[in-house]
Amino acid sequence: MIKIQTRDFSFQEELIAMKNKHENIGAVGSFIGIVRDKRKDEKLVSMTLEHYPGMAEKMLYEIEYKARERWKLLDTLIIHRVGKLLPKEQIVLVITLSEHRSEALNACHFLIDWLKTKGPFWKYEQCISGGYWVEALDSDRIAEEKWK
Repeated sequence: MIKIQTRDFSFQEELIAMKNKHENIGAVGSFIGIVRDKRKDEKLVSMTLEHYPGMAEKMLYEIEYKARERWKLLDTLIIHRVGKLLPKEQIVLVITLSEHRSEALNACHFLIDWLKTKGPFWKYEQCISGGYWVEALDSDRIAEEKWK
């Protein structure tokens, strides 16, 4: 399931809802991304995430589909927030359910690595000294490459 939303999410509520839909769950893989409170050595005031509606959902479904092709999963959930977020707020949630831990953990890791580089979201960080568009890091591209 894919959700792009402005409102915050509850890991506990999302996980309970997923677990209630399935039997024989042996493992949960999860990741929660948080807004950092610094940009390099400067205090971060806020982060604004923008997306192109329709295109963003399509790309997230493609990423999710690739994970389901590679691993035997019972369910997946990707929630990505958009709009203005403050430091320490939640940005993204990825949950994977499977019968075995290796599938759940590997799929979760894959999903977050691919979201970081392929997810069509634009991040603007506002500091006291000014604002900056965030670009993907070399380490993000390297993490994506290991899954090819």
